[in-house]
Amino acid sequence: MLQRADQPLSATYIANTFHVSRQIVVGDVALLRASGHQIDSTPRGYLLNSESEENAPFPYVGMVACNHSSDQVAEELYTIVDFGGCAMDVTIEHPIYGQLSGKLDVHSRYDTDMFVEKVKTHSTKPLSVLTSGIHLHRVGCRHEETFLRIKQALREKGFLLE
Repeated sequence: MLQRADQPLSATYIANTFHVSRQIVVGDVALLRASGHQIDSTPRGYLLNSESEENAPFPYVGMVACNHSSDQVAEELYTIVDFGGCAMDVTIEHPIYGQLSGKLDVHSRYDTDMFVEKVKTHSTKPLSVLTSGIHLHRVGCRHEETFLRIKQALREKGFLLE
């Protein structure tokens, strides 16, 4: 299913398709990863990924350093997607574990809303709370000019760490 999918598939969807529990799917994905398959977990589900295709849909990928409170996550992500970018992932520098990253794959306001809803329904916090709001995003865009507009908009909102 993952090889044919053009969008993330949730564990629940896969479980329902094969009439198994969600936990069986989670275990099977762990086994596939252990055998060398590159399977990414996004807020919307699993994606089969190959390293060579990681930036494929984005001719330009830039990095921004941001700092804001956890209640401003939606506004930050809206800013990125409204100006034509994709928040590909989030990275923090943890004092014990070093660099920690989470795949976001947020392309739209809908994706943003789904991410924020998932944070709320699972009673969890974004990675950036571990670093007092400081984090990095890889932002995928069609053009460098798009990235520069996103960066300027984040600066104007006070989110950009400079």
